[in-house]
Parts: sequence; C-alpha cells; structure tokens
Amino acid sequence: MKVEIWSDVMCPFCYIGKRHFEKAIETLPFKNEVEIEWKSFQLNPEYQNTDNEDLYTYLARSKGMSVAQAKQMTTQVVAMAENVGLNIDFDTNVPANSFDAHRLIHYAASKGLQDQAEEALFHAHFMEGKDIAKADVLIEIAKSLGLDEAETLSILKSDDFAEGVRYDVYESQQLGVRGVPYFVFDRKYALSGAQPIDAFEGALTQSFTEWKATQPQTQLTSLNKNDDAVCDENGCEV
Repeated sequence: MKVEIWSDVMCPFCYIGKRHFEKAIETLPFKNEVEIEWKSFQLNPEYQNTDNEDLYTYLARSKGMSVAQAKQMTTQVVAMAENVGLNIDFDTNVPANSFDAHRLIHYAASKGLQDQAEEALFHAHFMEGKDIAKADVLIEIAKSLGLDEAETLSILKSDDFAEGVRYDVYESQQLGVRGVPYFVFDRKYALSGAQPIDAFEGALTQSFTEWKATQPQTQLTSLNKNDDAVCDENGCEV
C-alpha cells in the first residue's frame, strides 16, 4: 500500500509529522508492506532570502505580527518537537527557498534514497542552521547520502528534476491540499497536519485493511506429476 506525503522541508510541522508517522508505522505488523513516497510542496515558492533575514523577522513580516509574537509562536513548536526527540533551533534557522532542495530529493529518489534525503534536509535546516537554498550546502548533503558530487552539481546547475517538483505541486492543487504535511493513504484517505501518533496508527490500519482485502491471493499449484521429486536442505530426491 502506498502512502504519499506532501511536505516542505521549510515546514517544522512536516518534520514533527514525519516523526509521528514513523513512530506509528513502526508499531504495526504490516509496516514492510507500506510504500512511502514524499511529494514536493512549497509554502512560499516566490521567497528569496536576499537580505540574510532571520526566521523571526520572516515570520513577523509574512504573518503580520511582532517579532516577540513570532518568538512566542516558535517556542510552542520547539516544545512539540522535543516531545518526539527533535531539538529544533529557530535562533539559527535560515529561511530559504526550498525548490532546489526538492529537486535534490527527487534526484535522491531516483537512487533509492528519497527518505534519507528528506531527513537530511530537515536536519540541516532545523537543527544545524544551514541555508538549504545554497548549492554548496545541498552538495554537502548529497555527498553525505553517497550521491555523486559532480552529478549533483550538474543537476543543480541545470533544470533537472524541476518538472517532477512542479508536478507534485500540481497534484497537490488537484487534491485540494492547502497546507502541509498532508498524508494520503492509498489515494482514499487523507490526514492533514502533524497529527498524534494514534491518529496515524488508525489511518494506516484502516487503509491497509481495505487495501489488503482487494489484493489477489497467491496460490501455488504444483505442476509436477511426481510430487516426491523435490530439493530441500537434504539435497534432491526423486
């Protein structure tokens, strides 16, 4: 069963939601039958941090609040994150356009490293205070994942994987996604936001049960006329 997750690596609730989802799925007996696909979403696609703006100033300006109110709001988010073992540091956080970071995630997905790239970008952005809009930061992250440095640089200088990012955003619009994280289970059910762990457990269990019921059952039929002609741990016998 597939679970698609629309997310922006600039979104702290996406990181917290990722942890809640991971803790939920780890408890379930069918966890190995769930395929997870991360989908790109940009909360502020036009943003460019050209003035070395800090997070509190960015929030105050974009949400029409004071810097003090922005700091108070992030304090609540930090407390939520700490409950799932994430030490988010907003004092050093660098607001950034996430488009190239999403392209890196798509590139990593082509190498079977999508989830690892998502995690690495979240960690770099929220816990290390790195500017994930910068090519050298993205290359450093790519190298840590085992991706080729020269190939990563070539991709970042080109338009490669940009169409994949844009298509994810288009899909989110077709589904009516207005905020992230947004979890879609087997294209039947959806959860929005960093929901509690038990909410994810319930959604996973219900959607998986329904999905499993639709899967064809595999039956093995022997075509051997002599069923005693077999090989096992003791060798082959006829």
